[in-house]
Amino acid sequence: MPCYASVNLAICSESPITPSVLVPFYFCLCVCWICFLLDSSSPVFSLNHYLCQCLHSASFFPLPSFVSQLHTDLDKGDSSVKYTLSGEGAGSIFTIDQTTGDIHALRSLDREEKPYYTLRAQAVDIDTNIPLEPESEFVIKVQDINDNEPKFLEGPYTASVPEMSPVGTYVTQVTATDADDPTYGNSARVVYSILHGQPYFSVDPKTGVIKTALPNMDREVKEEYQVLIQAKDMGGQLGGLAGTTIVNITLSDVNDNPPRFSKSFFHLRVPESSAMGSAVGRIKAHDLDIGRNAEVEYTIVPGDGGAMFDITTNEHNQEGMIILKRPLDYETKKAYTFKVEASNAHLDPRFQSFGAFKDTATVKINVLDVDEPPVFNKPSYVMDVYEDTPAGTIIGAVTAQDLDASSSPVRYSIDWKSDLDSYFDIDPVEGTISTNELLDRENIAQHNISVVATKLSDPVLTSRVAVTVHVLDINEFPPELASPYETFVCENAKVGQVIQIFSAKDQDLPSAGQQFSFRTSKEDVKNKNFTVRDFGNNTAGIVTKRSGFRRRLQEIYFLPVVIEDNGYPPKSSTGTLTIRVCGCELDGSLLTCSAEAIFLPVGLSTGALIAILLCIVILLVIVVLYVGLRRQKKKETLMSSKEDIRDNVIHYDDEGGGEEDTHAFDMGTLRNPKVVKENLYRRDIKPETQRGPRLPASQDSSDIRDFINQRLKEHDTDNSAPPYDSLATYAYEGDGSVAESLSSIESLAVDFEEDYDYLSDWGPHFKTLAGIFGEQSETHSNSTNTENTH
Repeated sequence: MPCYASVNLAICSESPITPSVLVPFYFCLCVCWICFLLDSSSPVFSLNHYLCQCLHSASFFPLPSFVSQLHTDLDKGDSSVKYTLSGEGAGSIFTIDQTTGDIHALRSLDREEKPYYTLRAQAVDIDTNIPLEPESEFVIKVQDINDNEPKFLEGPYTASVPEMSPVGTYVTQVTATDADDPTYGNSARVVYSILHGQPYFSVDPKTGVIKTALPNMDREVKEEYQVLIQAKDMGGQLGGLAGTTIVNITLSDVNDNPPRFSKSFFHLRVPESSAMGSAVGRIKAHDLDIGRNAEVEYTIVPGDGGAMFDITTNEHNQEGMIILKRPLDYETKKAYTFKVEASNAHLDPRFQSFGAFKDTATVKINVLDVDEPPVFNKPSYVMDVYEDTPAGTIIGAVTAQDLDASSSPVRYSIDWKSDLDSYFDIDPVEGTISTNELLDRENIAQHNISVVATKLSDPVLTSRVAVTVHVLDINEFPPELASPYETFVCENAKVGQVIQIFSAKDQDLPSAGQQFSFRTSKEDVKNKNFTVRDFGNNTAGIVTKRSGFRRRLQEIYFLPVVIEDNGYPPKSSTGTLTIRVCGCELDGSLLTCSAEAIFLPVGLSTGALIAILLCIVILLVIVVLYVGLRRQKKKETLMSSKEDIRDNVIHYDDEGGGEEDTHAFDMGTLRNPKVVKENLYRRDIKPETQRGPRLPASQDSSDIRDFINQRLKEHDTDNSAPPYDSLATYAYEGDGSVAESLSSIESLAVDFEEDYDYLSDWGPHFKTLAGIFGEQSETHSNSTNTENTH
């Protein structure tokens, strides 16, 4: 008798592979194997039958599982009704027993893949397939089971929190997601916990918010923390699935540490030759903070070193750089001691209760002695000397001394580059400066020399000082008129009229303080025409003593003027002013001063004179134009003359039609009888020499060759020939030669029967000519003309 084993399976639920289903599966497999051995003789059952029945009953494999059953009232149980199934997954995921209407699932279902399926079922006649009832629709919903663990999709996390934060300070929040159905059971209810990172941090079990759990965490002690967070579903109960993530937490810096000097006393040594503005030492206060919280400001406490030194902060390494403000002098002061204070630039008020965020250290600077050049007691010297001072006179002295402890003697000298002409000399021991020669202020008013002081113990150490020597002026030049004045007096001038204001100049100094006086010379005191009036401001005027000046009687007057300065001793000179008598308008404006104007009519005005001169200029222009036109007509060239009957040779660049072409050029011009004249010369250029008369060649002369050669030679050797080619006609053609004409022009008879084949015997050069004449023997040629051209 067959034996059946079965295992209950929750239909419409997800079927995960769990150990709980393995025991029933193996148990069923064993029972099936025993039943097969006991009933192996039965032909109806086989091993495959038992295995299929057992596997259908096991929930481990995705075999058909009962879902539901369809039934209609028309089904009487006589197997006349057939059930059909269609819709999502019909045939592939779900199947139906056509007779009983049982619906089975062919494989396990995943709610996260598809939560529900919509199917349609119908009952039809098994024989005719006619629907017995309308098609009905139903939904199969997949019930969730806990088969997905929570996952941190954004992990790992990175967060930061300030150091020294109080307990409960927010750090960050982590979130885990569960793919299971949150509305069914506790499969998707997640609970957070810390697996690693205590006791520094804590996490809220429900929200995943991470907070600080330990007070006063110091970044300088530990800066980075790694926290392991776990998320577990099923509300954290046993058997729930879990997921983890890492949170890297860094403590950010706050200004909770003051700067501190590594030692309380700094000892520095500085040479006295250090330049002003240079860094002579460095000190540093260390701050455990970082960034802007570690920025340090250095200040010198008011005291001994405040006037000599300054301190600044190096932005790169936060060192304090001590800067020299004034020159050091070992002989004056050998050491300086002062205090330096270091403080934070950016304070945090939360930590002011910790104490003052500053530190103080003492700095001592010892000045090192350095051999220095001599030092002059003045930065520069100014000396005055009169220009007439004799050579060898001492005009001043310079003084320099060695301030070092050795106090070496000093020697003086003048830099030769500053006194190339050796105007001055200096005593090498005393430093007194004297003149070498007489000085001239008008040549050089100021001398700039350089005096060198050398240390006798070390000649390399030298110093220089500038000495300015002003050459003082003495009254050695007499005054003179400021400029050559051009003075005139009108014929209608009145008595006491100032006709000229003049001044004087002097080469002596100072020009601003000079005072000049003007007067007439003693010899000219009795001058009845003019006198000099001194205005007292270094200017004077010429005043008329009479009226009625006439150019016809006297045109020029001379007035001597004596000019005297206020120097010591005073200098004076006599200058002569030239006064010209001129014609003036009634208002005193100048009309004319020329001597020729005296002979002009008295009533002639300036406008009339201008009109006369203008007419004269116009007449001269007309005459010049007329003469120029006459000369232009006389210089007419050969090319523009109408009497020149010669024709120029014109090149047309065409070949022509041969000897029969008589229309290309008019041959009559070559026979112009007018060109046969006596004493005929070329018209294009004026000949330099005159040729003697030449008789034309007679037409009866038999020696035409000599005539043509003679004319040809004359034209070839003519130096006055034009620079272009021209046609020369000889006005005579000749009677012909014994050999008769070689041309066919004017030939009366031509032997057309002549055979020119003999030309082929003359060589290859005449072969073409023989062919031409051979063709012309069949045609008739008329009229030829013979011409001789050059």
